[in-house]
Amino acid sequence: MNSTTNNQPIFSARAHVFQIDPNTKRNWIPASKHAVTVSFFYDANRNVYRIISVGGTKAIINCTVTPSMTFTKTSQKFGQWADSRANTVYGLGFATEQQLHQFAEKFKEVKDAARLAREKSQDKELANTALTIAAPQVSSSPPVMCVNGPEDKLFRSQSADITLSSEKERIKKMLSEGSICEMNLEAELFTLQDSNSKLVAALHEANANVEQWKKQLAAYQEETERLREQVVELEAHGGHGPSDLLKDELTQSLEELEALLKAKDETLFIPTVTSFLLPFLFCSLQEMEMRNSDLERRIQNTEQNLSNSLEERDRMDSEIQRAIEILDIKIFDLNDLRQSLVKLIDK
Repeated sequence: MNSTTNNQPIFSARAHVFQIDPNTKRNWIPASKHAVTVSFFYDANRNVYRIISVGGTKAIINCTVTPSMTFTKTSQKFGQWADSRANTVYGLGFATEQQLHQFAEKFKEVKDAARLAREKSQDKELANTALTIAAPQVSSSPPVMCVNGPEDKLFRSQSADITLSSEKERIKKMLSEGSICEMNLEAELFTLQDSNSKLVAALHEANANVEQWKKQLAAYQEETERLREQVVELEAHGGHGPSDLLKDELTQSLEELEALLKAKDETLFIPTVTSFLLPFLFCSLQEMEMRNSDLERRIQNTEQNLSNSLEERDRMDSEIQRAIEILDIKIFDLNDLRQSLVKLIDK
């Protein structure tokens, strides 16, 4: 650690550091109050690469980069990776998307460099081996250590890989189908709610228009009756009344009012029919509300299924993490055994 921190960093970036909640495995816990420096170092003594970040007087991140690690971008400014040795997941929040991209590229470069360094170290140890150990357990360990690829796949059986892969695919399929179903239900619910709102607004407007047209109709009827009375009065007085021209004008006005009244009667027929249809429309509204309630229940069931799927995925992740820890312990034991055998050969 001391030799590592004394060397110049390969790459540094400023970011907010988070760690996964060990209890829920879903929520993030801030490891630093402010953005801190996260750096890549090369440990020449152990021939490994490390990610180190110090906040105050303590190390927030002290992670050895292995070929099995993968840095994943989960948003435009956030990325994460799992450290099986520390049994945790680290998350980094950057100020810009470009900083996240630079860190992800450097992570990939360092991971490839760590893989090459491990392969060269193993090839060098094999080249320095002068004797061949005939014991089965001794002769079988070096080839296993020389296989390229992630450490968590060296000792895992093919059947276990197939089982885990199929389980992951099943969970992904359930999550995908659940998300699509939920989105479709929400879209249908919003469409029904919008239709209900428009229908209620149209009914209120129709009722308001009916009341307004009734008032206008009553006013026209009063005006018509008044003009009729004037015409009758003029006819009764004969030549003592107004001129024939004025009488013709009054008759024409009366005819216009009667035509307008007839048109209003025809127009009023539509709101009248609408008023008869109101009970049926309200029944349709009630049916839509019941359908909305059913859709809400289906959405709740879908959310529950999604929650169960997430819990199942978390359980699988925990089992995979435990398997990786066991594999790491076996790898360390094999390394110790190998070093012991090399010392016996040197003697």
